[in-house]
Amino acid sequence: MTGVTEALYYVKLPGEKVECRLCPHTCVIAPGGRGICRVRENREGRLYTRNYGRCSSLALDPIEKKPLYHFYPGSLILSAGTVGCNFRCEFCQNWEIAQEEPETVAITPEDLVLKAREVDSLGIAYTYSEPLVWFEFVLDTARLAREAGLKNVMVTNGFIRPEPLAELLPWIDAWNIDFKGFSLEFYRKVVHGDYRPVLETAAAIVAAGSHVEITTLLVTGLNDDPEELAELVKWVADKLGVDTPLHFSRYFPQYRLQAPPTPLATMRRTWEMARQHLHYVYLGNVADPEASNTYCPACGELVIRRTGYHVSLPGLAGRACRACGNELAIVRD
Repeated sequence: MTGVTEALYYVKLPGEKVECRLCPHTCVIAPGGRGICRVRENREGRLYTRNYGRCSSLALDPIEKKPLYHFYPGSLILSAGTVGCNFRCEFCQNWEIAQEEPETVAITPEDLVLKAREVDSLGIAYTYSEPLVWFEFVLDTARLAREAGLKNVMVTNGFIRPEPLAELLPWIDAWNIDFKGFSLEFYRKVVHGDYRPVLETAAAIVAAGSHVEITTLLVTGLNDDPEELAELVKWVADKLGVDTPLHFSRYFPQYRLQAPPTPLATMRRTWEMARQHLHYVYLGNVADPEASNTYCPACGELVIRRTGYHVSLPGLAGRACRACGNELAIVRD
């Protein structure tokens, strides 16, 4: 089954309207209308998802590309994306599939799981566009993947209501959550959303015991204020824990925003600030070996070396530092 299927998480309203309860937008949709995500549609008083089994992107990626640096480092994972997003980021890095109507191919959950096994993948990553608006397909696929011994990974903006999150949580092994910034004004004007539910999502996932890493794209002049970034870092340390990996990615002009690329000095300054509060901080889209490697927070030993997507584990013994024996926040067998 691919294409149009009845959606989960909605209620019927008078006049054949429906209220979607997947994400905090809680769109009220009239007959024939669609939600902000563009993939949930009211047809004669019922809510349908238009992207079940619609795949816009499929690739075998290094796990580090998600980015996940502390979840089976050096592994490859089959990565799949759909269309649509419940945000409207002015700087969207994947706007061709998130904000437009790209060509897609039909795929079933069974097909995707079979493909992952054929290519000897660690599992399946739901990524590229926003996988939360692919909810029904992700849920069905993740259950089958778990039965097949595969790992499930979500790369997401975290903008979901608590009830659907609770249903999805048991099936997902690792999450990279995108913190677009740490300002309600920025989220409303530039992202067209709200950051508070995203924080609640991240905290709920950590409380459930799942592996979480955070990514923030530093957009020149919009979310790179040092005080605001310090608040973000302190929130991660206090609410998610000092062992939570935090990735800062360099912005390049995309979609509707033409601000200049993030200055390298801003990237380095932010990295140095964050390391005062967190054990594992990384820079993305930047050629900075020191800010790509993992070091033991106890003794400073180089544990994981990353050169691009080439990964070696010179200082890792199981999940511990080979030099001092300190247990590290790394998930691997």
